[in-house]
Amino acid sequence: MVRVREQSHITPTGEIDLERWLAQLPTLHRDDDEHRLLEACRLARVARDRPGRDLSDWAHDPDCFAAGLDIALILAELHVGTDCLIAGILYRAVREERLTLDEVEQGFGGGVSHLLSGVLRMAAISDLQTQIDSPVLGQQHGQKDNIRKMLVALVDDFRVALIKLAERTCAIRAVKNDEERRWSIAREVFDVYAPLAHRLGIGHLKWELEDLSFRYIYGDAYRKIARLLDGKRLERDGYIARVAEELTRVLGEAGLQFNISGRAKHIYSIWRKMQRKGIGFSQVYDIRAVRILVPEIRDCYATLGLVHGLWRNIPNEFDDYIANPKENGYRSLHTAVIGPEGKILEVQIRTTQMHEESELGVCAHWRYKKSDVPSNLASSYEEKIAWLRQVLDLNDVVGDSGDVVEQFSSDLAQDRVYVFTPNGDVVNLTYGATPLDFAYHVHTEIGHRCRGAKVNGAIVPLTYTLQTGERVEILTSRQGVPKRDWLQSGLGYLRTSRARAKVQHWFKAQAREDNVDAGRHLLEREFRRLALTSVDYRRVADKVHMPTVDDMYAAVGAGDLVYATVLNAAQSLVEKRTEPQLQVARPGNDPLSRGQIRVQGVGNLLTHMAGCCKPLPGDAITGFITRVRGVSIHRSDCGRLLDLQESAPERVIEVAWGESPRENYEVDVAIEAYDRQGLLRDITNLFANARINVLAIATQTNKKKHTATMRLTVEVPDLGALSKLLERISRLSNVVSVARVSE
Repeated sequence: MVRVREQSHITPTGEIDLERWLAQLPTLHRDDDEHRLLEACRLARVARDRPGRDLSDWAHDPDCFAAGLDIALILAELHVGTDCLIAGILYRAVREERLTLDEVEQGFGGGVSHLLSGVLRMAAISDLQTQIDSPVLGQQHGQKDNIRKMLVALVDDFRVALIKLAERTCAIRAVKNDEERRWSIAREVFDVYAPLAHRLGIGHLKWELEDLSFRYIYGDAYRKIARLLDGKRLERDGYIARVAEELTRVLGEAGLQFNISGRAKHIYSIWRKMQRKGIGFSQVYDIRAVRILVPEIRDCYATLGLVHGLWRNIPNEFDDYIANPKENGYRSLHTAVIGPEGKILEVQIRTTQMHEESELGVCAHWRYKKSDVPSNLASSYEEKIAWLRQVLDLNDVVGDSGDVVEQFSSDLAQDRVYVFTPNGDVVNLTYGATPLDFAYHVHTEIGHRCRGAKVNGAIVPLTYTLQTGERVEILTSRQGVPKRDWLQSGLGYLRTSRARAKVQHWFKAQAREDNVDAGRHLLEREFRRLALTSVDYRRVADKVHMPTVDDMYAAVGAGDLVYATVLNAAQSLVEKRTEPQLQVARPGNDPLSRGQIRVQGVGNLLTHMAGCCKPLPGDAITGFITRVRGVSIHRSDCGRLLDLQESAPERVIEVAWGESPRENYEVDVAIEAYDRQGLLRDITNLFANARINVLAIATQTNKKKHTATMRLTVEVPDLGALSKLLERISRLSNVVSVARVSE
């Protein structure tokens, strides 16, 4: 739930009492610090009455003086220094041009003016003009410079990011009743600033930014979950009280010092888990959760043992973020147990310092910089700076603002995995990274020459998903070069935009003739495997915005254009007819009926897909009028249709696919393979993982030749899904060939 803060410094008459405001600050300051803060407040009050410019994202909101005090209150909760607080107080006045940086420097020194200068540069991200339903970090003119300004500002001083986060928090709070600006500010916060708060480890702001922006963007989902939480609140609070009572008894008998509290599950976090796992609200078990704070790390593990001794833990639901911290510095023990009354309960165990770190992130690093802290926390800030510089360096590799934007927006919100090199060095990668991503992270040439990988001493495929703590060894060849298959997203070789950019850069550097030949070979192979024999390549090239067919081939060969895009274009161009006499035939009740078919000159006519060739959207098709089942739809190159055309040419009619067939279509797939144990299981697992329904399977085995022939009837939504599936089947061991059966 979004927290509500009282503003006790505002009097009943609406005036601001600066003494009360100063008393609200959770950080203690010396007398001279208090004097500087009050001087900054008075300057902001004076600036309020000066001429300036109104900001589109702050119109109808509190004036620059009141907003500056609110920003400073948020910053004070992060335990920042006096200079940062003063910068927060004055930021709105400076941005509205009611106050100059020279005046700030003259009154409060170069440190404050330097911070304000950085926040002003960072504010470029808020000035982007975005279209409805477009992400804040979309592909737009001038984005590269704006993103780079923001990143450079962050690199200069992390306090710049804190001021901007505090200002955006105030902004999203202030638009509660402003429907005109609420969505755009929420979209920006959701896409940029909430992930940034997560990346910097500032849970204190992250949860509020996520919940507020989620509330304004997805209002119906927010209200539904809020009602469900309210409906179970009394029951949940009573249950947590009973759990806390039992834990207090057990931990007290063990002589431990501790503090137990219920942990609130935030609405956006609940919704995200429901979406990620495809589950309902009742299946989100960690809504019932407690947090235990203890003094020392050894007490964390002692408490964990007592909890597991008290209640049975759930396998695979334990995470040790103390031994393996998250990339943003987060440390804690997480476990799930079957608690009292047989209900699942989540328990988080951490030290008091770890808890403050989870709330303050990089701020805690500076607060504890003189104390004895682990090296992984001490280097957290430096790692974040290294990441930001890496994003900047990416532009030098590909020279494309879109790739910079993609790297920033994806890496910002992703969790991380930590793996080891053979020498024991730690490599920090995006969650879901593969051995090939690891190879390119180590060195570009190692990635280019990569031909295999070992994880913990065992050979794994290059599509293997790395897990934290694994040791990775890359197997290379002397003359190896990248493979174009690595760029096919459906195959799962590369998960990071940085590695993908390096592969694309290599192919762009190759001779155009090589790329044309490679692209032609790839597309012809794919269309042949999909049994597409009547593709107009010129129309397809025009559809994907390529001047010529050779340009399309070259783009596919260089990795600039994925073949799935070409398949989709081919599918959308299949013999659409726009004559006014064309009408949409209504599908019949036959179970083979699928989608909508346009029949020339005839309306209200039943149609069904011919069982002999099972056409898919994207195939050239022809209709044949049957005696009892309406129009039978065949592929134009179907052998059965050719026989029907000779025997009854007057019953052949022209048909075409409708505008947007959306249902699944039946298709036959033939697989040839050398027989082995588990072959059928591996194939059906691929269908299950792709969520493709298998309607029938027929297999034949030749024991003398040790071969197996399979024919499967499956349901697929389109040619793109079928293409990805066939490619994955072809890469199974012992599979010789796989193709769609045309008839």
